[in-house]
Amino acid sequence: MNDQPHPSPDTERSTHCLVFGASGYIGGHLVPLLRARGHRVRASARNPAVLAARGREGVELVAADALDPATLPAALAGIEVAYYLVHSMAAGRGFARLDLEAARNFAAAAAAAGVGRIVYLGGLAPATATSEHIVSRRRTGEVLREGPVPVTELRAGIIVGPGSAAFEVMRDLVYHLPVMITPRWVQSLSPPIALDNLLYYLARIPWVDASAGRSFDAAGPQQLTYAEMMRILAETAGRRPPWILPVPVLTPGLSAYWLRLVTAVPTDIARALIGGLRHDFHADDAELRRLLPQRLLDFREAVAAALDAERRTAVISRWTEGALGARQQRPDYAYYAKRLRVSAETSADPAALWRLLAAIGGDNRYYCCNALWSLREWFDWAIGGPGRSRGRRHPQQLRAGDRIDHWTVIGLEPERRLTLGFGMRAPGAGMMEFEIEPRGPGRARLTTSGYWHPAGVWGLLYWYALEPIHRLVFKRLTREICRRAERETPGIDALASTQDKR
Repeated sequence: MNDQPHPSPDTERSTHCLVFGASGYIGGHLVPLLRARGHRVRASARNPAVLAARGREGVELVAADALDPATLPAALAGIEVAYYLVHSMAAGRGFARLDLEAARNFAAAAAAAGVGRIVYLGGLAPATATSEHIVSRRRTGEVLREGPVPVTELRAGIIVGPGSAAFEVMRDLVYHLPVMITPRWVQSLSPPIALDNLLYYLARIPWVDASAGRSFDAAGPQQLTYAEMMRILAETAGRRPPWILPVPVLTPGLSAYWLRLVTAVPTDIARALIGGLRHDFHADDAELRRLLPQRLLDFREAVAAALDAERRTAVISRWTEGALGARQQRPDYAYYAKRLRVSAETSADPAALWRLLAAIGGDNRYYCCNALWSLREWFDWAIGGPGRSRGRRHPQQLRAGDRIDHWTVIGLEPERRLTLGFGMRAPGAGMMEFEIEPRGPGRARLTTSGYWHPAGVWGLLYWYALEPIHRLVFKRLTREICRRAERETPGIDALASTQDKR
């Protein structure tokens, strides 16, 4: 982290801070940074269990949703500085309307709670921009400023760090497409900023009195085209720079569809990104650099820092969000995972569900569809993989690192969660996870999830080809585990049927 000497903020002291949107990319890094600087931190997310899984020692966790005003007073009570880091880009079409509604709710609740400052991370916005994504970020800042609480807005462009959507798009392209037929946006200009530099600004700006009620551009020291960034990224990662052929016929809609085919970035995020990448972005960050001087990393240094952070497992994320360990230590495997999820509600006791999960594999096999499991194992064995390596350390007990046939236990919380890493040969890295959620007296929900970090186009083809089969197997597996657990819970019948959700 960039922690060089800097002018002391005017009134920096131990402050009660809320990071609203702490489960997101920036929020996940900002929470521990503020805590390390001695501030009291409350972290909010729609699902605080995601935050709890990250081990936020000394951080208060709350459930809050800006689209549900009733959840906001508890999140904002006693808060002096509130970081607003949420957006609805992943919600798909209509996200701009949701963004503005959320901002209005938050501004009103912050005023009612007596918050002293709101810090909002927006985006660079050319005056001529018509992209829904860019206009929404700009309008969100305007709506927040309509309230009485002073707002400090930082506007950043491309953030260079593992997990940043634009960075991950470029990385997927660089690692897997030696020749690219690309839209004209690869010649658009942008001043990318290193993640460490942006966090430095965010962690200090609330205690600079002169920043109250103002907006600042936050940028790196270079203005580069996306083609130049991909060339530098390739060189820094030790890859051959791609051969880029920009063509004028790829519209934003076609470009988003193209990205969906060749990268693992979620479709709604890719669509929103493409809408913004058509513009040249310029930043005037002289005032921000005067208030909080620091050495800004150039793009090559920022890429090197991002890759080094991954190697040191310093990425602040749960494994499903792209930690390198979940990708078999392969930076060429996509950061974002494709996901499949199947749930079933049951009257079975959570302890009975866990006993079955803890005994999966080995001589017990997989409770259903064993012919399909065996077929996949034989195929893997035929191409030199470990598919026929069956067995377990203990028939009922598990611990982290155990081998279950071709799986590895990479996480377990008894009667709550079991996470298995896929070990057979395939173009990517996969995980299977079981979660038990109590749903009240005599009720529980079992969810089986599959995660796949594809290795380029072949990995994506593998996912799409097998997703229907995986969905069928996961559905039957989940129902069968529930059925067997119900038999072990005397006097109770099944309550509900299985439902799918991605």
